Amino acid sequence: MSFNWKHQIITILLLLSACGTFAQSAEGVYDKYVDFNLARFEGRTKDAFKLAADINGHTEDLPDKSRIAFYNSLAKLYEDDDQFDKALPLYEKVAVAVPDYYVAHRALGYLYVRKADVAFGNFPAYKQWVEKALPHLEKAQACDPSDETLILIKSLYLKTKNTTPLTTLDTRLKQLSKSCLDVLSDN
Repeated sequence: MSFNWKHQIITILLLLSACGTFAQSAEGVYDKYVDFNLARFEGRTKDAFKLAADINGHTEDLPDKSRIAFYNSLAKLYEDDDQFDKALPLYEKVAVAVPDYYVAHRALGYLYVRKADVAFGNFPAYKQWVEKALPHLEKAQACDPSDETLILIKSLYLKTKNTTPLTTLDTRLKQLSKSCLDVLSDN
């Protein structure tokens, strides 16, 4: 009977220890997230990338909104560093998690257009990238109208010989403009 009792106490202690380690781990990841944001805002890009590397693989320890804000900030960091292929999947996560956050949609639209430009000689690939870009560009245009973006949207429809959507563009933009977010909250 005494062996069983000792075994139970050891098991409980191990479980409590594991819970404490988890809490410290999650707390540590959040502290790195705060440091990441500070490094980014202070223009210490190299430090921000290092902290991001420490956070990646542990993002599940961040609160949901902080995780999305981290993805967005890291995507912007990659984009500013011309690492577009690393920025794309992060912006995609942000757009799925917060579909009304048009800033991520604008970034995705323009990054997909870059991919389309590279594929220009291959019409099917070009058209595929354009078709991915257009919904994002339209959301961005609806929420933050810009002559440049509107001209781009129209030219992409023309270049892909798909002019029918142009007849309903204004209606779509009006509908999309009803729910727009321009700032992500991380708490």
